[in-house]
Amino acid sequence: MKIFTDLKASPELIDRLREGIAPHELLLPTSGATSVLADVPTDPLMQEADIVLGQPRVDAVLSSANLKWLQVSTAGYTRYDTPEFRAAMKERGIPVTNSSHVYDDPCAEHVLAFMLANARQLPRALATRCPNGAPEWNGLRSDSRLLQGQSLLIIGYGAIAERVIELLGPFRMNITAMRRTVRGDEKVAIVTPDQVAGALAEADHVINILPDNPDSLRWFDATRFGQMKPGAVFYNIGRGTTVNQDALAAALKSGHLAAAWLDVTDPEPLPDDHVLWTLENCHITPHTAGGQFEETRVLIDRFLDNLRRYQEAQPLVNRIF
Repeated sequence: MKIFTDLKASPELIDRLREGIAPHELLLPTSGATSVLADVPTDPLMQEADIVLGQPRVDAVLSSANLKWLQVSTAGYTRYDTPEFRAAMKERGIPVTNSSHVYDDPCAEHVLAFMLANARQLPRALATRCPNGAPEWNGLRSDSRLLQGQSLLIIGYGAIAERVIELLGPFRMNITAMRRTVRGDEKVAIVTPDQVAGALAEADHVINILPDNPDSLRWFDATRFGQMKPGAVFYNIGRGTTVNQDALAAALKSGHLAAAWLDVTDPEPLPDDHVLWTLENCHITPHTAGGQFEETRVLIDRFLDNLRRYQEAQPLVNRIF
């Protein structure tokens, strides 16, 4: 088989991939993009490939006569998430997988860090110098909280949500998640979108892991923030487009929400004069939640594991359709 990839990787990692797929042939583009999400012209070699690892253009996938499997090199797959593309892949029997398994651990640990930093008042504590017994010192201690016994609602149930649930096991939180279609194998209680208002009203913490698609656009709006429990904390490690940021700012300024912790915004980065930068109870990281040491090596190793599964006719990991 011929396997094409547009990954930006070091020569050493390309060699690792080449050795891992042997005896199959590795095809590389003649020129690479600066980002896996960049919309660049299709390399002619991709049209020869049986398998593609990367972020090819939708039209290139649809026009490829040889393609038998596409593995998207990110967790997000917005450009491919259309009824037309899904139907075409189903008709041709081409499985499409993403790389959620690469990013579920770092994203889950990132949001756990957010939750612990908020509970233990770390931003405020790190900015404070005070002696033991001072009013500021007493305030920090009394305002610090435990996650134990608190309630969490996760909006968007998938690989990242499942890893968050596993990591939070020792904290004995009451966890619920929203999923559009209940499968029955979920690790926590599930609510559907028509039941979510009641769940929002009860949650001390709300984590947004919604993907970017037409159904999720500005899903968190003034109405949904208004439904949230007063004093709740909002976290977003999904996509910035799923949040009405003006409504979020209003909820934070009014005190209805205690805090927001965001790894994604719309756009990225936010303009310097955006109101969210001015709010002391809003904390933003620059879309780094999925990052980890040797990220590309992990991505390649996950692909090689899926390639083995593909060759052995086993179920593929992170199959999206």
